[in-house]
Amino acid sequence: MSKKITIIAFLLVAFTLKAQDSLSIKSERIKVDGVAVVIGKNIVLDSDIEKFKKELQQRIEGKIEISDCEILEEIMTQKLIAHHAVVDSVVVTDAEIQSEVERNISYFTQQLGSMEKVLKMYGFNDEEDLRNELSEIQKEQILVKRERSSITEKIDVTPEEVRTYFKNLERSNNLPEFSAEIELAQIVKYLKPTEEETNRVITKLKELKKEIEDGYSFRLKAIINSDDPAVSGNGPGSGGKYTITRESGFIKEFKEVAFSLDEGEISEPFESGFGYHIIQVEKIKGQERDVRHILIQPKISEDELNASKAALAKIRSEILSGEITFEDAVLKYSDDVETRNNKGLILNPESNDTKFDLTLMGPDLYSKVNNLKTGEITEPFYEEVRGGEKMHKIILLKSKNETHKADFVKDYEKIQQLTLQKKQEEAIEKWVQNKIGDTYIKIGNDFKKCDFKNNWKKD
Repeated sequence: MSKKITIIAFLLVAFTLKAQDSLSIKSERIKVDGVAVVIGKNIVLDSDIEKFKKELQQRIEGKIEISDCEILEEIMTQKLIAHHAVVDSVVVTDAEIQSEVERNISYFTQQLGSMEKVLKMYGFNDEEDLRNELSEIQKEQILVKRERSSITEKIDVTPEEVRTYFKNLERSNNLPEFSAEIELAQIVKYLKPTEEETNRVITKLKELKKEIEDGYSFRLKAIINSDDPAVSGNGPGSGGKYTITRESGFIKEFKEVAFSLDEGEISEPFESGFGYHIIQVEKIKGQERDVRHILIQPKISEDELNASKAALAKIRSEILSGEITFEDAVLKYSDDVETRNNKGLILNPESNDTKFDLTLMGPDLYSKVNNLKTGEITEPFYEEVRGGEKMHKIILLKSKNETHKADFVKDYEKIQQLTLQKKQEEAIEKWVQNKIGDTYIKIGNDFKKCDFKNNWKKD
């Protein structure tokens, strides 16, 4: 794969937390940080180039030498696309942005273990600082994605073009190496609290509601009683307080209750995927509402955990002894509707197929399946989805395709995608060359010496 495509793929996929556009750059930062280039209304700082470079070198492990000028040109391309997306009136809603922000925060906290570790690793003061930064980044990423789609939407490739592309790679001894891929199937047993435990939680929330109505501080009651991890922080969620709109990335049940209450009113206990809540609306400000909530999650007892794990271990033994097939056990025992109707096969959310690239798999799942051989099954393990279900699982390694050089027959779909990607990038390149001429571009003195492929300097 060419260096150019490697850089472009990185820029489109990589999550650079400290990337900034002109709307979010503070004047103090501009004074101490050199401006590398201005594209339309978008500013690229010297520090942005350095951060992209560090992230990229970590991704490619130093296997490709890339200069600051090359990195800047690719950043300029993305900024040019983002600028013209705004010119072309590409619409990005707050709901879309917040949805992506929540998805990324969920991913990072799952990978690193806690919000505190995320903030420390990426150098943010608090969760609000992180969310604001993510919102700006996600807006630009969506703008770029949609503008690129409008440029390339009618592009397709023929089987002959795929064959020609593969042969050219083969002749130049430049065939890509595809990472090991696996297919996984699972049996899931969800853990449900007892009716007694659920009633205990609801009763407790009703008691708290009455105490607050009698004059006790909602904030202090939240700090003492709430299972919301943000309650003791300094950003959004501290003391149980959030500012929300109907487009905010909060769960449906939470928003429905919040927008059904009058100012000062406290809800009855209600259930969501996180547990049980009560909400008070503190202030109504047009489309926004300041609310506080207390979340209590019903507990699963140690006996229930052990019984669930033992039941799944018994199912595993029956499969291994041949008493029942894995597929039949999925239909008979699994609580997960989506995978139960797919013979237990887990869909990769990134590609929407059943193949997982081992090198891109999260560390927790990787540690469980990396050493399995085809047909082997993990021991039962506990898993808790953030804001969702608690469960025990067993996972079957359905198939494994080891790391290998591209094969035209076995890897036709991947090669077809690479061919399409190359053709799309050629179309983007032509579009960029046309748009440079009618876009305001100012390159800082330190980069005027760069030998760019495109005429950014308008010589």
